[in-house]
Amino acid sequence: MSKNIVVLFPGIGYHNDKPLMYYTKKIAKNADYEIVEVSYEFGELPTDLKKNQEKIQEAYEEAFKQVDEQLKNIDFKEYDRVVFVGKSIGTAVMARYNMTYELDVDMIIYTPIPETFNYVSNCEGLVFHGSADPFCDTDMCVQLCEELSLTYAVVPGANHSLETGDVALDIKNIGRVMETVEKLFL
Repeated sequence: MSKNIVVLFPGIGYHNDKPLMYYTKKIAKNADYEIVEVSYEFGELPTDLKKNQEKIQEAYEEAFKQVDEQLKNIDFKEYDRVVFVGKSIGTAVMARYNMTYELDVDMIIYTPIPETFNYVSNCEGLVFHGSADPFCDTDMCVQLCEELSLTYAVVPGANHSLETGDVALDIKNIGRVMETVEKLFL
């Protein structure tokens, strides 16, 4: 039997029990993956973080330090398969972690921030982006996914949580996303 692990890298306000991360975690558990959930602790962050690039960078650097400490005792080479799942700032943290330690991981990237693409290399990845995401320009996201040979899906009208405001449509969209994600774990 193979030994597989999934590591969840949440966003700042989008923790591991919110829909995208929660259902991904359930899919991984059903596929017999060991599950590791990282978390971050921050001091006072501005309420409108997306307009403060300096604070985003500070939060990102702090999150990376905390993740580095939390994962230091895991030998990823002991696993047959490693999957990193990130949301928002967590996408940049996981991509940097992967690059720093030269791991061989598959990535699920939910609503990346632009910094994520600075660190994505040598990995298979699925990227999910909302066309109304204020943190990451859609044209830039699509172009970088194509350049990096990442499989991607743009959810029309969806925000940084992949939500449109139409509950029925949001449920259908998350269902489609999870169908795609589940295929990665098979």
